[in-house]
Amino acid sequence: MTSKGPVIFVQMRSGRNGRVFKCLKFRTMSYSPSAEFRQATSNDMRVTRIGRFLRKTNLDELPQFLNVLAGHMSVVGPRPHPLPLDEQYWVSLPGYKERYQVKPGITGLAQSRGARGETDEFYKMVHRVRYDHLYIRRKSLRLDTQICLWTVQAALKGNKGAW
Repeated sequence: MTSKGPVIFVQMRSGRNGRVFKCLKFRTMSYSPSAEFRQATSNDMRVTRIGRFLRKTNLDELPQFLNVLAGHMSVVGPRPHPLPLDEQYWVSLPGYKERYQVKPGITGLAQSRGARGETDEFYKMVHRVRYDHLYIRRKSLRLDTQICLWTVQAALKGNKGAW
């Protein structure tokens, strides 16, 4: 509404067993059809006014329910990362590729516990991957329900690190 371009943003991401799929999101940044991948940062000028709200409340992820219906994602699981991050960490971070043993999720343990946003420091991705491994080991309906509740609480408060 506040910038030209498509409403839906499509980005290739890795799914279960490393299969690539088109991940859908509401577009939250100014439109640039040939833009190179760059993570959003605090006070990023590319993020639109409405985009800032969508990101803080996780509403930008709603189109991913179509990915769930298509079988590429589940509601809860490790968040799929953009392909350039996979390329960066697949070999350099022990245990990184094991997070793709399960379907990626719209929300996950890492995100619901605050490990989200920019991974400008190696330790941030290490922290996220540890949460993903914990989730994979303890996966259950009860844990999925708890993660969904934490996600809703974080959305109502406004997620820190969601810029």
